[in-house]
Amino acid sequence: MTASHTASPAGPSPDGEEAAPRDARGGSGLIAAFFDIDNTLVRGASAFHLARALRRRGLLRARTIAAYALRHAKYQWRGERAKDLARFTGEGGVGVVSGISVAEVVAVGEELYDEVLAHRIFPATKQLLDQHRAAGHEVWLVSASPVEIGSLIASRFGATGALGTIPEREDGFYTGRLVGGLLHGPAKADAIGVLATDRGIALNASFAYGDSISDVPLLSAVGNPCGINPDRKLRRYCAELGWPTRDFRGRRRAVRRSLNAAWRLGATWALFHVLRSLLRRHRRP
Repeated sequence: MTASHTASPAGPSPDGEEAAPRDARGGSGLIAAFFDIDNTLVRGASAFHLARALRRRGLLRARTIAAYALRHAKYQWRGERAKDLARFTGEGGVGVVSGISVAEVVAVGEELYDEVLAHRIFPATKQLLDQHRAAGHEVWLVSASPVEIGSLIASRFGATGALGTIPEREDGFYTGRLVGGLLHGPAKADAIGVLATDRGIALNASFAYGDSISDVPLLSAVGNPCGINPDRKLRRYCAELGWPTRDFRGRRRAVRRSLNAAWRLGATWALFHVLRSLLRRHRRP
């Protein structure tokens, strides 16, 4: 977790306009804003970008990163699915860093933010986060991605802290196992519930932002939910319940073109690395 800061906004109203900032306390407790990361705050899957950065350092095999590229292309094309996410950020994903030092991953993460993630932030979501900070609310990032990613982004944004999937560590190295399981779906709601009890946060006066139908438990846990860049299922769900939604991705046609390009580029890039790996193996005596 990063150090606590005071700040936060009021969040959007159902008609899409932002409401006036509220007091930092919600009657019986503090007000907080909870932000999902992937496709809510950062375009794409942050775990994939971390895997690519580790590969450039020679810490991941070509075959592993090729598999990640294909999963990321699918993620960009069809949105979040539980099975894909589990492979991305669960035991299957964290397993690839088994034996890698925590210090190395943290160093790579710092470079990753400056070189990649900083350029993939949705400016409008970042502005919303800054408004919450300015209103005196606590701001927490809540993601299924490794907590190291969330903590890094939180520190750069001046957020209060981050909740995420926790890779197990022993003697400064990752074991390839998880502590407490994947922070996804209902686990997000459970996590902010524990946090609210510990810090005196009034969830009924707090805010939450997510992009996927799997974020419904998180959104339902607060009094002011909002879908940001919602997938089709979440958009429909928000409409049924009267929850506000905001889309910061630009025109749908431009989004479709970018997704098609991402799919083709990801598949081509993955194929290239697989073939190169096979050729190198064939050339070995």
